[in-house]
Amino acid sequence: MATLTLRIPDDKHSRLKSLAKHKKISVNKLMEELSTQALAEFDSEIRFKTLALKGDKKRGLELLDKLDKAFGAKRVLTP
Repeated sequence: MATLTLRIPDDKHSRLKSLAKHKKISVNKLMEELSTQALAEFDSEIRFKTLALKGDKKRGLELLDKLDKAFGAKRVLTP
C-alpha cells in the first residue's frame, strides 16, 4: 500500500474531517472512497467514449429517447 501526502487548504481539510466524522469513518477511509468513486467515474466515461466511437449515433439517440420515455425525462440537446 502506498502513502500519499496531500496539501489542501485548512478549511477544506476541516470540512473533510467533518464529513468523515459524519460518516463515522477516518479521513483516510473517506479519501479512499472518494478516489475510488472518481476512478469509477473516469473508467465509465472512457468506456462510454470508446463505445460511442464504435457505435451508430442515430441508434444511440434512439436508445436515449427510449430511456427518456421510460423514465419520463426530456432530452434537452438535439442531434
